[in-house]
Amino acid sequence: MQRWRGLEDIPQDWGRSVVTIGSYDGVHRGHQLIIGRAVDRARELGVPSVVVTFDPHPSEVVRPGSHPPLLAPHHRRAELVAELGVDAMLILPFTAEFSRLSPADFVVKALVDKLHAKLVVEGPNFRFGHRAAGDVEFLKKLGTTYDYDVEVVDLYVSGEAGGGQPFSSTLTRRLVAEGDVAGAMEILGRPHRVEGVVVRGAQRGRELGFPTANVETLPHTAIPADGVYAGWLTVAGEAMPAAISVGTNVQFDATERTVEAYAIDRVGLELYGLHAAVDFLAYLRGMEKFDSIEALLECMADDVKRSRELVAAHEAAVVAG
Repeated sequence: MQRWRGLEDIPQDWGRSVVTIGSYDGVHRGHQLIIGRAVDRARELGVPSVVVTFDPHPSEVVRPGSHPPLLAPHHRRAELVAELGVDAMLILPFTAEFSRLSPADFVVKALVDKLHAKLVVEGPNFRFGHRAAGDVEFLKKLGTTYDYDVEVVDLYVSGEAGGGQPFSSTLTRRLVAEGDVAGAMEILGRPHRVEGVVVRGAQRGRELGFPTANVETLPHTAIPADGVYAGWLTVAGEAMPAAISVGTNVQFDATERTVEAYAIDRVGLELYGLHAAVDFLAYLRGMEKFDSIEALLECMADDVKRSRELVAAHEAAVVAG
């Protein structure tokens, strides 16, 4: 998949294409429907497919300080988009100047002059241009002038976790913030992931016999509610079953909020300085302060046992289809 940053990165000889535009944070199942449709239509028409997204999130420019927690950084979004078969991804730097482009100017500068859109595929609530004044109907109207078609993909609704709401990044962020990682997984179509570099912590886990990878998460990351979770720790492409702790270490009156993962049944791992990803499968319990270290160790052993069982059951279900 080609990756471009800014309109000037698009090859000058770029021909017609099928385009879809959006923040696409998380690339959840609703996004997958839209992007998948764009890919399918591009193949039918014999032209490349392009996903257009923005950096930073538009809300940070329009309303500084309101940047939402991100479900996936741009490099992760690019990986997920590439897995859907997209040919190119364009990241547009979202500046104050860019935010003032009228809907018509945006269409001409990006869709017409640079991407030579033959077809634009969007969800029903797509908005664009200054003050989000442009909508799908306006996009269709301009298409009659600039020789492109518009196709609207109806989004499915989420199940029990979403209460029947359409798939959305906003709902997913709320579920993650509440610790409902199972509900978030239902919308995303995969476990929620946070990532960053493994850094040195207080090393209390090592002293207790449960050495953890302390992952320094990326800015604006959507981090689950404080608690203990089952999931995976992935380093250098290897996904290891893990028991995960999020929050301050209340047992030792710590104040810094951390994400730490214990790789189950693995010994001698040296992960400092390496990039790691933590995937959340299930919530186990809240954070609590125990009366003794012995009681803490007993509970941690049970956390590991339950995590091992949950991960194994999930992996078996995936294999079974």
